[in-house]
Amino acid sequence: MKILLVHNKYQQPGGEDVVFEQERKLLESAGHQVVTHCRSNDEVNDSSIWQRVRLAKNTVSSAESRQQVLNLLRQHHFDVVHVHNTFMMISPSIYSACHEAGVPVVQTLHNYRLLCPAANFYRDGHTCEECTEHSVWRGVQHGCYRDSRAATATVAVMLTVHRQRGTWTESVDSYVALSEFARRKFIAGGLPADKISVKPNFVQPDPGERSNGGGVYAAYVGRLASEKGPGTMISAWKLLSKSVPLVVVGDGPLLEELQNQAREQGLTNINFRGRLSREQAQAVMKGASFVVIPSECYENFPMGMAESFACGVPVICSRLGALEELVSDGRTGLHFSSGSPQDLAAKVEWAWSNPESMRAMGKAARKEYETRYTAESNYPLLMDIYQRTIAAREAYA
Repeated sequence: MKILLVHNKYQQPGGEDVVFEQERKLLESAGHQVVTHCRSNDEVNDSSIWQRVRLAKNTVSSAESRQQVLNLLRQHHFDVVHVHNTFMMISPSIYSACHEAGVPVVQTLHNYRLLCPAANFYRDGHTCEECTEHSVWRGVQHGCYRDSRAATATVAVMLTVHRQRGTWTESVDSYVALSEFARRKFIAGGLPADKISVKPNFVQPDPGERSNGGGVYAAYVGRLASEKGPGTMISAWKLLSKSVPLVVVGDGPLLEELQNQAREQGLTNINFRGRLSREQAQAVMKGASFVVIPSECYENFPMGMAESFACGVPVICSRLGALEELVSDGRTGLHFSSGSPQDLAAKVEWAWSNPESMRAMGKAARKEYETRYTAESNYPLLMDIYQRTIAAREAYA
């Protein structure tokens, strides 16, 4: 196949960027011809009023991006276009270019931006679905995106315009949801059920199962932002009746606040390591008894979960969203009530006091990775989506 991969990179690299690169390498290693069209939000380097106005306009519809993609489609004979992210520099205008050129489009739903301007169904410390229950203009009222009503309005206009144009229902041939939970949310939000397939992310290269079979600390690996629940985790550590070392890997807006919180509460057993390379973060995971994912938003498919499984390490996670589906309580990890430091503390204490059980869960987690989250198991799922998408377009034509 000849495939065009499209991706708008973020200013702070995250899981979506990792998945884009992994799928590119997977396709190339399988012998497919892959062309990429990438932009980056790092291009936003001017805070002038003119630049902000131009950026807002291009977020809704970028004639430049549309023409760039149309030129690629005319230059090459692509079998399929696979879009990962268009926000902010590329814009949804490229879908009409693909439609005009008669090339089928697959869109991976990495986050919930098509339904929620903030992309995560999270506001003021709790999950929020007002934009699906009412309209995306509720998000403008609350200033959900970047705590700015103006910025949120730009996203709301983009969503409204393209809903009215039928972009999401007519110009995208199929969608990839990362979990059954996400698929249900997008169907409830108005996307056609017959166009949404479920294909999880994968971890490549395989970091290998930990060799020691246990761990001498707990670990958190991820962005330090309120929706990820690190504040609840620190509060839970204060409630522990025994000392459990915690290694925190990651950076984000809450880093200094969390460090102060730990210091004020006398939690000397918490070690903040900051941002590490992917390989270094995986090494931290391998040394852990378990990894904590205390998210208070609807996670779509956290790469930290899949990487923890690949390392043979169980996960203690919130009983919320896709996490409840992806981590099997009592088999590959433990669930706790989202936002409850008391319940998290209870689960951490049980896990720390039952190392044999956690080792068995780690073995089960590794088996889950080998079955569901390797490149080898993912490739046929991706090919099936491509082939069905191409066949459906040919039948329609």
